[in-house]
Amino acid sequence: MKTLAGKLLRRQGWTVAGDYGGVRKSITIFAPHTAHIDFYYGKLGFTIMGVNFKFLSKKELFFFPMNFIMRWLGSIPVRGVKGQNAIFHVAELLEKNEDLHIVVSPEGWITRQTKWNKGFFYMAQKAKVPIVVTTLDYEKKEMAIKKIIHDTSDFNAVISQINAVYKDVKGKNPEQFALHLDS
Repeated sequence: MKTLAGKLLRRQGWTVAGDYGGVRKSITIFAPHTAHIDFYYGKLGFTIMGVNFKFLSKKELFFFPMNFIMRWLGSIPVRGVKGQNAIFHVAELLEKNEDLHIVVSPEGWITRQTKWNKGFFYMAQKAKVPIVVTTLDYEKKEMAIKKIIHDTSDFNAVISQINAVYKDVKGKNPEQFALHLDS
């Protein structure tokens, strides 16, 4: 599967850069997320990296028969799932697995958001895992791991590091991407 994913991306002119540096568990941020096709490149990129990953998707995508496809692809439903809090659910998943990366697009669903969902930060804190910052840059045709943030004690410090990584990254629809802004 890894070889096939590599051939598909290379054929389309894309590259994958960086690695997890030995990190076996993380909350992995995947951005900018400005088009549905981002999933395709992300799935191929993470497969090429050879990491065990699951990604979070809004629960509205889990309707019959799509729910079977979403789970097969490695998706976990979140937001308003009865009896579940995504932060605790993700922390529990990470605790039970020796090697797992949970992929999150905190800026939201392919629309411009200046207030990112802070759930990724609280998941990393609760699970005591680092935040891995990945980019999907359409201008460079590159999916890359750009930063690993181990200190998750202060949201403002973390988001400042994340914003610095994403400031020059171009999504498929750049006008739909915004960095997290305070207040």
